[in-house]
This record gives sequence, C-alpha cells and structure tokens, in this order.
Amino acid sequence: MIAQAADARGIVETAQRLADELLFPAALATDAADAVPSELLDALADAGLYGLPGPPEAGGVGEDFAATCAVSEALASGCLTTTFVWAQHLGAVRAAMFSENEAMRAWVQPLLRGERRGGLALGGALSGTPQLVAEQTADGWLFDGTSPFVSGWGRIDLVHTAARTEDDRLVWALVDARESETLTVERLSLVALDATNTVRARFHSHLVAAERVTSIDPHVPGATPPEVLRLHASLALGVAARCCRLLGPTGLDGELDDCRAKLDRLDPKTIEADRAAAGELAVRAAAALLVSTGSRSLLLADHGQRLAREALFTLVYALRPGSRESLLGRLDAH
Repeated sequence: MIAQAADARGIVETAQRLADELLFPAALATDAADAVPSELLDALADAGLYGLPGPPEAGGVGEDFAATCAVSEALASGCLTTTFVWAQHLGAVRAAMFSENEAMRAWVQPLLRGERRGGLALGGALSGTPQLVAEQTADGWLFDGTSPFVSGWGRIDLVHTAARTEDDRLVWALVDARESETLTVERLSLVALDATNTVRARFHSHLVAAERVTSIDPHVPGATPPEVLRLHASLALGVAARCCRLLGPTGLDGELDDCRAKLDRLDPKTIEADRAAAGELAVRAAAALLVSTGSRSLLLADHGQRLAREALFTLVYALRPGSRESLLGRLDAH
C-alpha cells in the first residue's frame, strides 16, 4: 500500500498549480499543435518535476512513489499530452540512477534537472517475437528492428530503449533521440495526444556504445510490476478528476476517491482490474461532461471533446491482458 507523506504535499500542490494555471488554459492549443510547446516542458523542469524521484544532493527533489503518482494525476488533470511526454522521462531517470554501469553516473544530474530529457522505446520488451533485437559486438551493441511507439520526438534528447538478445535478455540503453543513417523515424497520427509527436523508430544496425547501457536483464514475458500499472492509472485519474471539476459535485467524485484508494493498495491480485476501472471511470466521467455540456462539447474549442479523447487514450494505453479482460467484462463485450 502507498501513502502520501506530509512533506510531499508541497510538490503535489506545485504540480496542481501548474496544471490549473498553465497546462489547462493552454490544453486546447497544445492539443492542436504539432508538438507540445517547449515552454510547458521547461516550466515542469523549472519546478523540479523532471527530478521527482532523485535525491536532492544529485539535483532531484527526493519524492517517493506516492508523490510521483499524485503529481502525475495532478498534471494529467491539466493536459494529458504534456504530462505523457514528461512521464516518459521518469524511467530514464531511474535507470540511470540505479544502473551498475559507472558511465551512467554522468547522466544522473542532467536528467534530474531536466537539462537532458528522456523518452521510452519498448520494442524489445514487448511480448511475443521481439521487434527490436540486440547483438553484442566488440564496440558495444547493434540494435536492429522497430520500436512502434516513441513519444516526445523533437522534445527529448535520449530514448531509454529496450532490445532483446538471441538468448532472451533485455539490453536497456540510452540512445540519442536523433535521426541518422542507422536510426529513422516515421511520425504517427493519433486521435488523441497527437502533439506528443509519437513516432515509429526503426533501427538499422544502430551501434550503441557499452557506456550507454543502463542494464542487461532477463526478459520475463508479461511481468508488469504493480507500481507501473498504478502510474498508468494516474493518467486516467487525472482526466477523470478534471471532468469531475468541470461537472461540479456528482456521485463520480466518490467513485474517483474509491478508485484511487483501491489502486493505492497495490494488490497484485487486483491491480490490473483496478487499473482497468480507472480507465473506465475516465470514459464515463468524460461522457457525463459531454452530455452535461451538450452539443457545444463537440466543438474543437471546447474541453469536452478533448477530455473524451484523452479518456479513450487512458482506456487502451499500455493495456495488459488482465486489464483488457476486466474492461471487456465491464463493457459486457466478451
């Protein structure tokens, strides 16, 4: 179970203020933009949010997992697009902080300060046949294949990338987010969060130096820690929370509190169903907002349609089998 410490309230309040005063007022313009405005991400960095999990002595703010969830929810209530690009960075931070590779020490402070910003490429970690493979050479590793979704292109400096070896290990590395002869990208068009500038990345015998490797771990198919699912659910909670605020007091407020409390238990037996419930709640809250607002909510100048599309994104983003089955059961679609 996770509980928010009293001294974490300051950073959560900062995140909520940024969501209310900066991200939400700009959310419709951000939604229509080609890419998240750099100044929004800069504001998150200036507030210390890129260094959320890092120790103060290294340039971070030293907050715990509960604070990370609360900050993610707060930011998502302002603009899910901006939050999603920011959230990809946190994995790169933790990977550099806890890496056994001494060369990673030099990356920790720039990442925590938001001077260098990270994305995520899961091609080799996805279930089934690996889409991105790694082959060791005398100079490091060669990455070949595809990572289907890499968000934040043009706003990130590094991509924390997973490639799989022939003997079923995952090689994680910080790869420069820059096109070259051996790394090309294709922009994808998304119905929601399109300004994340999400791309399909193709690696063509792309050399990754050994000093860029954060870890080499056994590949465990389908293994998703409860903490990861809890963080995913924070995005849905944030969207639902904004819908509830725009609606005014309704029974959805209590549902939101109950859903958050269940997620905070981090119960491995129920976490996938609890994560599914958060996505479904976001969709229902957005639908209630659309109905309450009426046909005006269909205008691109209205937040209703944006939040409805964001809710759909949280419903299907990074679904695991248990969450999918739970959702289909809730939707009576088996």
